[in-house]
Order: sequence, then C-alpha cells, then structure tokens
Amino acid sequence: MSDVVAGMQTYYARRAAYYERVYHKPERQTDLRAMEAWLPGVFAVRRVLEIACGTGWWTPHGARDALDWLATDLNPETMAIAKSKPLPPSVRFATVDAYAMTELGISTFDGAFAGCWWSHVPLARLPGWLDTLHARLEPGARVVMLDNSFVPTSSTPISRRDADGNTYQMRTLDDGSVHEVLKNFPTPEQAFAVLGARARAPQWIAHTHYWILSYELA
Repeated sequence: MSDVVAGMQTYYARRAAYYERVYHKPERQTDLRAMEAWLPGVFAVRRVLEIACGTGWWTPHGARDALDWLATDLNPETMAIAKSKPLPPSVRFATVDAYAMTELGISTFDGAFAGCWWSHVPLARLPGWLDTLHARLEPGARVVMLDNSFVPTSSTPISRRDADGNTYQMRTLDDGSVHEVLKNFPTPEQAFAVLGARARAPQWIAHTHYWILSYELA
C-alpha cells in the first residue's frame, strides 16, 4: 500500500500545472459555489490546519475569516501554485507529511480542513490517520472533510476494487502516462463508523458531485 501512496504523490506532482481543470467542469459549478460560500463561516476566528492543500483551490475560501490558517502539503509542485494565489493574510504554508505530521512540532489547532484527501487514504490507514490528525487538535475543534461523490456521468470510472475494499481509477495525464489512483467513495454510515465517539454531532452534507463531513472533536 505504500507504493500506492507514493504513486499518487508522483501523479499529483505531474498533474499540478493543470490539476484545477477538474473544477471547471460545467456540471459541478453549482456545488462548488455553494461549498465556497459555506466554508468561510465554519472556520471564522479559528486556528486551522489544512491537510493536503494541493493547488490551494479551497484555501482562500476556508481561510477568509480564520485567525490563522496553516496550509500543508508534501508536493512542492502543487504548493507553489497555491502560494501564487491571492490569499488572506492569515495563510501560512508548510511542507508536511499528512500521515506523520512530525514537522508541526508541538503546534495544536482548533480547526482542521481536508479537501479531496479522505478519498485517497487507504481504508486500513484511515483510523490511524484520524488519530494522528486529532492528536494535533484541541477539544471542541471544528473538523471539515470535503470530497467527491461518485457520479457516473462526471466521475472517472472505477477500474478495480482490492481485498480491503479500496477502489481505484485509471487516469491519463497530458503526457500520455497512465496512473492507477486510489479513490474511495464512502457512504455517510461508513464515515461515521470510522469516526466513532471522537466526533460530536457529525453532519453529512450531500451535494450532487461532492460531500462534506463536518464535526466537532469530542
């Protein structure tokens, strides 16, 4: 499974320059505008850790009213694009491995956001990753996960499912290279089950092409 994770890192580095084409799909615009409008209020006056910020599509929206926003990623290629955007003064950047977060030292936060990251975490690693994230958060922290729903008319087809239940897509880049990308599509029940009692008042917001999981850390 470590090979799968490393392969996705390579894939997104090579796709960085045109990654945001996916946000230009006409059928997704209504969902995107609704989520962009909703996100700022959730993190108003909070100190937020953003996991896997990528090219920073969500960063200016989530950080608009935040007190402090630390956008993290492991890929310099994607983070360079994020840094080039007009951003609120609260935004800082750091190179951080989302699975370990040791680069953060003793820093803690009262908010966390991950856009289109949950779906790329292998199911077997999801509980451990959540433990690592929650260890960086204070009680009562607001957590928001945002990701894709599977829509046959808009999503890349699922190419296979492994023994652990992870699903995969075959994606072709502009240079013609083909990459197998782990991409899971959880149900609300599956997400709530993984979170368990650590999530207080979990809420699932279903859009047509995306879902949002929002909760308070117990």
